[in-house]
Amino acid sequence: MPIYEYRCPRCGRDFEKLVRMETEPKDVECPHCSHKGVDKRMSLFGTKGGDSSGGFSTAPSSSCGTSGST
Repeated sequence: MPIYEYRCPRCGRDFEKLVRMETEPKDVECPHCSHKGVDKRMSLFGTKGGDSSGGFSTAPSSSCGTSGST
């Protein structure tokens, strides 16, 4: 089950919650005020890097088409 990020329209707080992929935001309850019907947020995600460290990164890769010059 993935962790999704949400924002509660009632109290305005952001939170993360481990939910099934098919769970609708209207069925997720805010842990701060118990309001149901939260807004799903766009989340960052990690990808396995191609470097020798084998670590994960959320930074953009150099293959984005940017040349580095201005």
